[in-house]
Amino acid sequence: MSRWRAALPLLLLVATGIVLFGSGTFDRLSPTNLVADQDMLHAMVAASPVSTRLAFIGLLTLAVSTGIPGTVVIIFAGGLMFGLVDGAMCSTIGLVLGSLLLFLASRYAFGAGSRHPPVLAERLRHGFNSHPVSYTLFLRLVPVLPFGGMTVALAWLRCPLWLFLGATAAGGAVTTLFETSIGAGLDVAMAQGQRLDASLLLNHHVLIPMGALALLALLPLLVGRLRGRP
Repeated sequence: MSRWRAALPLLLLVATGIVLFGSGTFDRLSPTNLVADQDMLHAMVAASPVSTRLAFIGLLTLAVSTGIPGTVVIIFAGGLMFGLVDGAMCSTIGLVLGSLLLFLASRYAFGAGSRHPPVLAERLRHGFNSHPVSYTLFLRLVPVLPFGGMTVALAWLRCPLWLFLGATAAGGAVTTLFETSIGAGLDVAMAQGQRLDASLLLNHHVLIPMGALALLALLPLLVGRLRGRP
């Protein structure tokens, strides 16, 4: 019974994520719908600048804390609605808060870590024990790694809270900056009269941040090359 009680917060987050994902909320936040609703979103922000930012942070916090995929579309929306600077700041706050909730719920569920670890956590254990700071930063800076999965793995590895928060804030600030730039680029391109079609992706306001994010995603391969690993 005590194990179930310890796992209850994590199970509630997972259940909330399933409901949120199945509700179709993310369908309304697809790039196509965001661009189509551009004028309406800007009107909402202009009418209630504070409440819309708080609602955005709350939605991203909820999405990240459940560990479900697709949170990047919310970050795109932040860039389109609030611009690069405000959007990146709000996204970073939501990312850190959501990750903290998932991290604490996972640590409480795992207890002292006496049970057999998940496969992902077991693979990470050796590198983490050897270089905890650099390893945690690396896991947070690489955007292709599942953010929720890495959070749960770091919780199992008993990553210190200060290190987790610092690495999440640093890594989140970098990745959300690029991802927010894509949303902001869509906004600028549409304001310049760009049509809503495939050519929109070739606009330099969208293409440059997408290329930068792709280069960041290649970071594991570069590190592997430099360390002599396949």
